[in-house]
Amino acid sequence: MLNSLKSKLLSSIKNKRINVFLLFLLFAFIILIISKLSKTYTDTIPFKVEKVNVPQEYVILDDSVSMNITLKTHGFRWLKYYFTKPKVTVDFSSDVHKNDHAFVYNKTKAYLNNTQFDNEVEILNLSPEKIAFRYGVNLVKKVPVKIKAEVNYALGFNSSEAFRVEPDSVKVIGPDVLVSKIKFLETEAKQLNEVRANLNEPLKLKFPENTSEVQYTVHQVTLKVKVEKFTEGTLKIPVKVINTPKNSVVNYFPKEVSVSYVVSLNNFERITKQDFEVVCDFEKIHDNQNFLTPELIRVPALAKHSRISQQRIEFIITK
Repeated sequence: MLNSLKSKLLSSIKNKRINVFLLFLLFAFIILIISKLSKTYTDTIPFKVEKVNVPQEYVILDDSVSMNITLKTHGFRWLKYYFTKPKVTVDFSSDVHKNDHAFVYNKTKAYLNNTQFDNEVEILNLSPEKIAFRYGVNLVKKVPVKIKAEVNYALGFNSSEAFRVEPDSVKVIGPDVLVSKIKFLETEAKQLNEVRANLNEPLKLKFPENTSEVQYTVHQVTLKVKVEKFTEGTLKIPVKVINTPKNSVVNYFPKEVSVSYVVSLNNFERITKQDFEVVCDFEKIHDNQNFLTPELIRVPALAKHSRISQQRIEFIITK
């Protein structure tokens, strides 16, 4: 019993010594790493050139440009550069000048050091010191947006206004040979059912295939629909006969027909019988036809689904 207890005690002490040794070893390694990273080093690494504020009417033909920069800085900063893809930004609104063939970037080491690096980094060399971005001319034009959406209203609801889309056009930028073929842009197809409230529905745009070189200023539009409660109305409208035979009198019956329509509750009182006009055209009578067909030739813009309840007007010709 005593021997077993003694063995466990010695084993525990031994394990503690090993753990302490490993802890000190780890601590020494961390101090060594910090010491190394705190020192200053010099090296040359490639920086990707990121282009910003390129004028829309130009396309840059040199798509992947890099700059080899020799830097002097501490190890912590080098650690960041080695594990990420470093880049420098070229602002085409301020950093370049344009000639007949290219946009030219020709800034000094001091300018780059002051604008894109902090005081812990010293730039020793740039290669190349000058970059020429060859360009081509883009075509810029606006094309309309066409909606491909089906709106089905709940019973008793409708819209008294035309659908609106915001924005209603998209600026298209790219090579002439591609942009000139784009006449309009359609939205993705969408069906909306049982609609009973105003719509502000986002719709994605569909872009033509094989136009990766083309830029679009908008990728999504909003369908706006004003939805209102609607009701049905009916009015008696006088019938007018036109193009009657010369030197003849045409008697017809009935002299009025019922016209039904659908209108929003807000506009119901604004609809009057003077807003409608019903005519029968005598020249549209077929051989041996003894009736006239009434037609609605004028309806108010506020009314929807206007229709005449009676489709035959009896007539007699007297001289």
